[in-house]
Amino acid sequence: MKASDLFLKCLEVQGVTTIAGVPGEENADLLMSFKSSSIDFISTRHEQTAAFMAVTHGQLTGRCGVCMGTLGPGATNLLTGVAQANMDHAPLVAIIGQAETSRLHKESHQNMDSVSMYRSVTKWSTTILDASVIPEVIAKAFEIAQSGRPGAVLIELPEDIAKQMTDAQPFRTVPNRLQVGTTKHQIKRVCDALSQAKKPIVLLGDGAVNEACFKEVTDFLSKTNYYAAYTFMGKGAIHHAYERSLHCVGLGFNDLVIEAFQESDCVICVGYHMVEYLPERWNIGNEKTIIHVDVEPAEIDKDYLPDLSLVGEIHTLFQQLNSMLSDECKKSSPYFEKVQNKIQHDLNLDKDDDGFPMKPKRILHDIRDTLDDDGILVSDVGAHKMWVARQYGARLPKTVFISNGFCSMSGSMPGALEAKRLYPKKQVVAVCGDGGFMMGIQALPTGVELGVPFVVIVWQDDYYGLIKWKQQLHYGDCSHVKLDNPDLAKLAEAYGCHGYHIDSSSQFKSVLEEALAQTDKPSVIVVPVDYDENMKLVEHLRNIM
Repeated sequence: MKASDLFLKCLEVQGVTTIAGVPGEENADLLMSFKSSSIDFISTRHEQTAAFMAVTHGQLTGRCGVCMGTLGPGATNLLTGVAQANMDHAPLVAIIGQAETSRLHKESHQNMDSVSMYRSVTKWSTTILDASVIPEVIAKAFEIAQSGRPGAVLIELPEDIAKQMTDAQPFRTVPNRLQVGTTKHQIKRVCDALSQAKKPIVLLGDGAVNEACFKEVTDFLSKTNYYAAYTFMGKGAIHHAYERSLHCVGLGFNDLVIEAFQESDCVICVGYHMVEYLPERWNIGNEKTIIHVDVEPAEIDKDYLPDLSLVGEIHTLFQQLNSMLSDECKKSSPYFEKVQNKIQHDLNLDKDDDGFPMKPKRILHDIRDTLDDDGILVSDVGAHKMWVARQYGARLPKTVFISNGFCSMSGSMPGALEAKRLYPKKQVVAVCGDGGFMMGIQALPTGVELGVPFVVIVWQDDYYGLIKWKQQLHYGDCSHVKLDNPDLAKLAEAYGCHGYHIDSSSQFKSVLEEALAQTDKPSVIVVPVDYDENMKLVEHLRNIM
């Protein structure tokens, strides 16, 4: 069997059905092998689109998304999305071509040490130097990417190895996803700590979403009456309307929820990773007992030294914990009620404001009011991300995606494209700024070619809005952040999309409903946004905290 054919057969055994990427010379043998493979190859206009599609695939399914590029610039273009997968804990396998092995030791066309370059942004990075090891390498890659905290893996296939003939055969290892919990002794220690706590708070991170523990965590909160907050990436770990929800924590400046963390004497961190929000920002005020619950031990940090740790499958740990909770663990008084009421009142301010350009709160209220409970929102990175995190309520797991680890711009449209491709009956929306829209616009023609009708909502202010906001916050002025945009709605139409431009606040919701009803191709809605609200929010919080 030719090595490139074997490579794809091994991916088939792993359950791979699609791979997105960009064709090149050094991955040509793989591309030819796709002609006889059950795997569909989606040819994108840029490797970043392919990588970000694979990120969202991993986040939504829990199985590896796969992307592909060639050597040199193909590998470097793919790298940003791979790094995002690794830091945001999405299982991903990246495949790159490479020059023939006879010239890897010397300076030659497009040749560079891609494996070394990728080591800092993957869980494992390797090259295949003999066709006979392809089944082992691919099985190991998928095992590593999907185990523990998920992440990215790189496989490099030199072009001469891809041409080799081999007798090796595909195989698949037994998935190593055991129902791993902990000892009764350790659970009892946690229960004892909870019974002694006066003002416990639960902090839910991305691991609480990834590990599919919505029911177990909800049961725990129901049994204990604890208040809970979630990070940007923890949205959806509980329903946002949970009766003791303190909503989202993670803004770069103090928000109302921090008052609860200051008062708390115990924090139960569930699937929380420090990349989401530094512990020095919430581990303040009263001395706290910290309880770490995750699939891996905690990262060492002077402000995050857990007193107790439960390490294993999060849903299994909570099943054990829920079975051993005593009445002493339950809190009868609504101890953070005042903080919660302040937060809820603040979130509801201006949600019906008819001003134009539109207020961020109004845009997000209209989106939430329009999308189904299982509708998916993929946020890009920019000023809008802060508003999505603070204002938009997730009702189910894996319905809101906000990168707050690697935080690359331009990932929302490829992510929405993949989400809608995977789940064509669900409503899928990408929310991005005009800066991120122009960076990621290469996803639109792929969506048009595939006939995938996801919706893009572009918040237009003609600036790099988040950077302007932070410059104003720290310097009282801004520099080099102005954007000279074309007509973005017409640009979308030129790519073959449905294009809309909002001219009044009252128009937005009906246009969104129309765009969500489209079935043939992507829609782009350009919404002028009033980002004077950014600094107004900062000043408002200073005055009420």
